[in-house]
Amino acid sequence: MIFVGRRVPAADLQAVLDDPEAIDALFEGDDVIDLDKSWHGIHYLLTGTAWEITEGAGSAILGGTEVGDDNGYGPPRLLQPGEVKTVAAALETVRPASLRARWDPAALAEAEIYPQYWDPTDFDSYLEPNFTALRDFYRTAAARDQAVLLAIV
Repeated sequence: MIFVGRRVPAADLQAVLDDPEAIDALFEGDDVIDLDKSWHGIHYLLTGTAWEITEGAGSAILGGTEVGDDNGYGPPRLLQPGEVKTVAAALETVRPASLRARWDPAALAEAEIYPQYWDPTDFDSYLEPNFTALRDFYRTAAARDQAVLLAIV
């Protein structure tokens, strides 16, 4: 299971909503982020939960409204431009040091955070760089007044 997201220009948003079967093809090409398997660890560090979605930064990975067909791990989700701005603003307040303070590989394993095995070095080499990429992805989407499509594939 990997996380992918795509920024969607406002001008293309209605076309996406009108043709949900074409959504999967959007997760290729430009304006795409791939967090690999780090998504669940980042979500856990942001929310303190395995699956709950919270306002702001807690919606960055699992938030949004379901659109399209179930791809095996649930349907893709869409955050509208206003929601993207809220998430982006919240992510700007999250410092890697605060996430590092929550980093406990044993706690992630106990909470069954995918991929369920966490090496003590994973924060610095894997989670922090992917969190930074996620924050930059949302920052750009918010600045461009874009929507965001999210999927676990």
